[in-house]
Amino acid sequence: MELINQHTKRIMEGCKERARLAGLSFTDESLEYIVTNRDLLELSPKVMIPTLYDYWVHDVEVLRERGKYELYPNNPYETVINTRPPISFYNDNNPDWLNVMIFYHVLGHIDFFQNNLYFRHTWDYDFTGQALSDKRVIAKLRAEKGRWVDYVIEFARSIDNLVDFHGELADLFTPPEADCSARLNYYFDVFLQAEKKIPVSEYIKEVNRYNDCKKAYGELGEKTFFAEAERRYPELEAHFARTAGTHPAPKKDLLRYLLDKSEFLAKDENIWMRSILEIVRKTSIFFQPQIRTKILNEGWASYWHEALFLQDDRIKGHEVDFARVHAGVTSMPRVGMNPYALGMRLFEHVGEQADKGRISFEFQRLKNASERNQFDNDTGAGKNFIFKVRENLSDYLFLKNYLDQDFIDKHKLFVAGKRLDKQRMVWQYYVKSRKAQDYQQMIQDTLYHPPVISVDEKRCFDGNLYLMHKFEGKQLVQEYIANTMVGIEYLWGAPVHLETSEAHMLPATATSANTDEAPEGEITWKRVIYSMNGKVLSRSEI
Repeated sequence: MELINQHTKRIMEGCKERARLAGLSFTDESLEYIVTNRDLLELSPKVMIPTLYDYWVHDVEVLRERGKYELYPNNPYETVINTRPPISFYNDNNPDWLNVMIFYHVLGHIDFFQNNLYFRHTWDYDFTGQALSDKRVIAKLRAEKGRWVDYVIEFARSIDNLVDFHGELADLFTPPEADCSARLNYYFDVFLQAEKKIPVSEYIKEVNRYNDCKKAYGELGEKTFFAEAERRYPELEAHFARTAGTHPAPKKDLLRYLLDKSEFLAKDENIWMRSILEIVRKTSIFFQPQIRTKILNEGWASYWHEALFLQDDRIKGHEVDFARVHAGVTSMPRVGMNPYALGMRLFEHVGEQADKGRISFEFQRLKNASERNQFDNDTGAGKNFIFKVRENLSDYLFLKNYLDQDFIDKHKLFVAGKRLDKQRMVWQYYVKSRKAQDYQQMIQDTLYHPPVISVDEKRCFDGNLYLMHKFEGKQLVQEYIANTMVGIEYLWGAPVHLETSEAHMLPATATSANTDEAPEGEITWKRVIYSMNGKVLSRSEI
């Protein structure tokens, strides 16, 4: 592995100038390395951070990628790391025209990393340097503690998807206490949400009403705001006085709770384990936004590598080569999902809709297809709007807000179903739905969505740890429960209980059994408690 030569570096700097003129924003410094195709494949299993701490799962993933490369040799294009400065890796056999395209793609990623608010917590430090320090800490502990280090890493990694990523972001964006009184915090955080349980739409209206009062009345804005609130809720003052204006207890993820509350980890002989839990938790939080913005991020980079490359005079004579590579990266499959293709075309769609003024209630209320097709206010706001989308949204919000029926119809997308051909005894795939909500749901089902599991301190009797799974329509993967709870019990040092919901399938009805679809019975959900005591798992129904 070595830095790119000066000729290739000049190409990159030229790409930076053109990208900035188009509106992209990123730091001046960047590092570019060239590596072999095989080495480039092996960077991805290390979660794209070469300095990440050593762990046996990383080695397994590297071996798996080597096996794939032997069977199906391919030419990966680039890997880029969200660090300070950003680091990117390229094949050692790329021609100049291909490097121009790849550099634009990488600059799109860097712009996204440094401007999307879900990455806000990664902007203030260099993770590669921190990861190298963590790697050395774990290497030193391995020399002292042996295999117990890997046990603790394994236990921590089994619950590192439960980190409170949004809580970390909330701390960064919370305004100073002087701007938000205890009374105001209580009203919005506790009274409206926990006590009144008002709908989200009503909650947003209250937030907007407060902002309007602050703009109109300045220092008297809060007093004016509460005058109306007290008229609607006469009990507000009494409730606030009863709580003495205290904030609700901050929501802590399970790893953070173990670090703060575990008496086992607080013992002198176990204090070294805390360092490992901190490293695993910090690493997980760093990568959370990349998991949650894959479609948005890859779509943004693909959108700009196409837009900028086609305007670059350095591609002359290689238009066909570019078309072949670009089509391979961004082709829209008939069945399945390509995040590069979907994200890029959604950005194009959003830009076109904003240019025509269709991101508005005036357009949304139109039902006539002919009127919708002819609607064009020619606002010219498309470019500015997609930059706002890039800054503020995650994959879920991107799809929820903009993957509409017009987009589905334009690209002729559909949800595929399968049924049994009883004559040939094979499964047949067919067009099940062309509705936007069905396609949107299919894509959202593929998005990262870890379970919500919190500690219920009111039920933590006799030193036991009681975990509550907030059921959201999907049960936990049962085969992982036992091993995960063994790890939690070890780190907690006492028995652990987990309350969750499980599906119970009732027998399929006669009508459903006679259809061509796979027969399905009715599902009922029951709350159950798993208990881990002395590495023995038990289960009981509530």
